[in-house]
Amino acid sequence: MKKGILFILLLLSLYSCVKKTNWPITGNVPKLIVVDGILTDEPKRQVIRITYPTAGLNEIPVPVSGANVVINNEDSTYELLEIPAGSGLYQTRSNFSAVLGKNYSLLIFSGEKVYSAKASMMPGLVFNPLHYVKNDGDNLFHINYVASAFNTELPAMWEVQLDWSKVAGYEQTDSSLCQKRMLFYTLPTLDVSEIFAPGMEKISFPAGTHIIEKRYSLSSGHAGFIRTLLSETNWQGGLFCSAPANVLTNLSSGAIGYFGVCAVTELSFPVTP
Repeated sequence: MKKGILFILLLLSLYSCVKKTNWPITGNVPKLIVVDGILTDEPKRQVIRITYPTAGLNEIPVPVSGANVVINNEDSTYELLEIPAGSGLYQTRSNFSAVLGKNYSLLIFSGEKVYSAKASMMPGLVFNPLHYVKNDGDNLFHINYVASAFNTELPAMWEVQLDWSKVAGYEQTDSSLCQKRMLFYTLPTLDVSEIFAPGMEKISFPAGTHIIEKRYSLSSGHAGFIRTLLSETNWQGGLFCSAPANVLTNLSSGAIGYFGVCAVTELSFPVTP
């Protein structure tokens, strides 16, 4: 019994001993490019974002401009255009949908260097809508469940878009204050740092809010990338932090980030009292 009490007191002391520290980032920024690109089976202009790493927290990354970006799916080749010029955003020339069963290759020609990655799509899945409940003390609502955080067979990313700009009483409010985007993940692993991660902001919204919920299928490699990324970001600062490590990537040497291909399933519904 005494040992149990001592263990609880130790945990409480570890959790309460928080001290703010400013750690300057020293040294040169690695000569890398950062690739952020997900192809989906949605008929749209697919986008690949390419930037340089930043030297400090919350800095705006510098775009990699003037590159030649090509996507190949074994049958066809698609050359992407930088739109707008100088943005580091490379888009397909027209609407394009990724297809299940195809292997996709990404080639980036920047200066004298060539970067590459390969990815394929996992099947989509029909899902049940998220749950929301009414707040204590007001007439607003908040999300209390989206999906299980753990599934060994079906990893996924969940995108939730909230919009209450057209709800009565909010018509004159800045629309950017009435629109929120949230991401949730179902991963094939369950980490201690995830279980004891710091609390996230609770977003409240009124009845009548329009919700769009999307599920993105993830390959095992894509899920591994997200897990290591969360270990370095959202899951840090909790009761048990993970040791710093390199984030996984499927890009060739000289590039970091991830190139993925996802099937997307979607639900759309209003918030009702």
